[in-house]
Amino acid sequence: MAKLKKLIIACDGESASGKSTATKLVSKKYKLLLINSGLIYRYCSKIVIQQKPKNIYSYLNKEFKKISYKKIAKQKLHSEEISNHVAILAKDKKVREIVNKFQKQIIKSNNRICVEGRDIASKILNKKPKYDVAFYFKCNLKVAAYRRWLDLRKSVPLREVQKSLKIRTYFDKKRKNSPLIKVKDAILVRSDQLNKQQVLMKMSQAVDKVLRN
Repeated sequence: MAKLKKLIIACDGESASGKSTATKLVSKKYKLLLINSGLIYRYCSKIVIQQKPKNIYSYLNKEFKKISYKKIAKQKLHSEEISNHVAILAKDKKVREIVNKFQKQIIKSNNRICVEGRDIASKILNKKPKYDVAFYFKCNLKVAAYRRWLDLRKSVPLREVQKSLKIRTYFDKKRKNSPLIKVKDAILVRSDQLNKQQVLMKMSQAVDKVLRN
């Protein structure tokens, strides 16, 4: 069997912009390991809320030495409480350093990987290794809020979800450390204007072009 070519994909975007669905589809199609950095931050929030450690940094450092990404990905991390907490926690420079170190360890040992987050192309995969192709996801706030509301099984008022997403995106773009930005060569994906199949088709065209080179 022929060895699969190296492929590193960076996917950034706003909250509930459809990037998680898209990265799952593209990772499955091209047999890539998928890392969702948002889930790692959400996991940080979950355990900090539950355990209330005196020193958050040493506690998180210790936790990341004994947990695998697989275990994090299996947990329920999309509550409104976690969403509101993570918007603040993700601004913390030391927390970002801990999460980045954890992510980079995974990336170093995998050369066929898709990483999803908010500072992937601009920070995590901007060099050594650098992404082969980058995507930036954008979605109308009302569409994004409705999607997240369905994810939450309508357990929270829609207007609250919309407010929460608006605040999270504001914090992501305005934070001092690794703000959410679209890098120059990132391909824009408007998930409010395309269905799942069209999103995958747009991403596949860019990925196939890279693989042909």
